[in-house]
Amino acid sequence: MLTNRTFFIYVALMTSVVVASNFLVQYPLPGSVAGMNLGDLWTWGAFSYPFAFLVTDLTNRHFGPRIARRVVVAGFVVGVTFSIYLATPRIAIASGSAFLFGQLLDISVFNRLRRQTWWHAPLAGSLIGSALDTAMFFSFAFAPFFVFFGPNDSFALETAPLLGALAAEAPRWISWALGDLLVKILCGIVLLLPYGALMSVIKPMPAASATA
Repeated sequence: MLTNRTFFIYVALMTSVVVASNFLVQYPLPGSVAGMNLGDLWTWGAFSYPFAFLVTDLTNRHFGPRIARRVVVAGFVVGVTFSIYLATPRIAIASGSAFLFGQLLDISVFNRLRRQTWWHAPLAGSLIGSALDTAMFFSFAFAPFFVFFGPNDSFALETAPLLGALAAEAPRWISWALGDLLVKILCGIVLLLPYGALMSVIKPMPAASATA
């Protein structure tokens, strides 16, 4: 009973992160720094989404990769459902695909490193998973090559100063991707703090070690 209850807590946390991120992605950051308009690079959703990697890593630590994958699938279903109602089919495909493969890669990397120093597995898993997530989402959503997923976004394809401030120019979606990845890297490092704090509370079950 306790195991089932804990599992559903992880599912609830994951779906909450996905729902919150789908909502907050509609709201750009206000203000500017050094002439760079923050709203051109980030939404509040960029800061909530990395918590999905924390939930995945805690689930993996506690239950092992098999249960962690179930939690990810639950988040995937919720994410795709909300994306269908909140965005275009192309964004829904990009969001769902990036989430699923990014989280599954995180699980795989975490599992390979789980017996090393405590921070290696969650940091490497979240960073590598975030890199794949970002590359898949922004490519599927905006790169001209993936037009078969849906119409191209002309605004995203227009050239503009890289990261909104540099002399070099690139399509806007490239700056959005780089800005998103930067946030995920910073959040991945910061979220080591709650992961480390919870290690004494959330300990691996025997099944987790057996499947590692």
